[in-house]
Amino acid sequence: MLRQVRATRYVTPLREGGSLPGLMEADDQGTYAVKFRGAGQGRAVLVAEVVSGELARALGLPVPELCTVVVDPELGRSEPDQEVQELLRNSPGLNLATDFLPGALDFDPLAFDPGPLLAGRVLWFDALVGNVDRSWRNSNMLLWHRSPFLIDHGATLTFAHSWAAAERFPQRPYDAGDHVLLGCRPDLDAADAALAPLVTAATLDAVTAAVPDEWLDDEPGFGSAQEVRDAYAATIAARCAQRGTWLPGVAETVARGRPSPVTRAPNPPAWLRSRLGKVNP
Repeated sequence: MLRQVRATRYVTPLREGGSLPGLMEADDQGTYAVKFRGAGQGRAVLVAEVVSGELARALGLPVPELCTVVVDPELGRSEPDQEVQELLRNSPGLNLATDFLPGALDFDPLAFDPGPLLAGRVLWFDALVGNVDRSWRNSNMLLWHRSPFLIDHGATLTFAHSWAAAERFPQRPYDAGDHVLLGCRPDLDAADAALAPLVTAATLDAVTAAVPDEWLDDEPGFGSAQEVRDAYAATIAARCAQRGTWLPGVAETVARGRPSPVTRAPNPPAWLRSRLGKVNP
């Protein structure tokens, strides 16, 4: 089960994503980035955050603490932003909080190389859960105290937005062409050998058990919250078991490699080009 806190103050909106998360203080004196159940993307995003985030943690990957946060809609009464007021009003009860890492920087592989082992494990994990949002444009990784942390897993396990797609998910190819760590020499073979044996029924039962019942109740086509948990676990287990259908494609992308898309062609100032003989003095 995730630890539970109670929000005491809404600090400011975090406008990095479409779901309008907010920075909030809680009764444990902590500060959290909160994603709200009343956001337009729905509860499935919160479920994906918990299942994928806790699975990453179980695989030994660095993830900030996740917890549930009780939000009182009255906290938004004094907010001048009408969108924030409406979001809090539509999000009573349990929402998702991620421990806020003060002073953390956006991860830049050109400034910090995580090494082939960690790069391979992150890439393998993202392919397993179908994460489409760890690109060089938006890494969804933070660098805090010289250590990388994985955040924002709402764009994983997308089959849950339409459960008819769950049958195809285990064999779905994963496009790693824009992955932020593709240029970091990811050791995919070592990652597969180390992580695949950890994706057990017990592990998946544990990570899905962390999802609150109220985020799973009334899911169309299911009779109970536990049935939904079982469906998540079974689909992820099937994808791991059938990784022979999608992992070779990821390995081919790694083998091809690519120059980092943020690497720019040299463009020195005119005075330096003159000294280099590229223009006449």
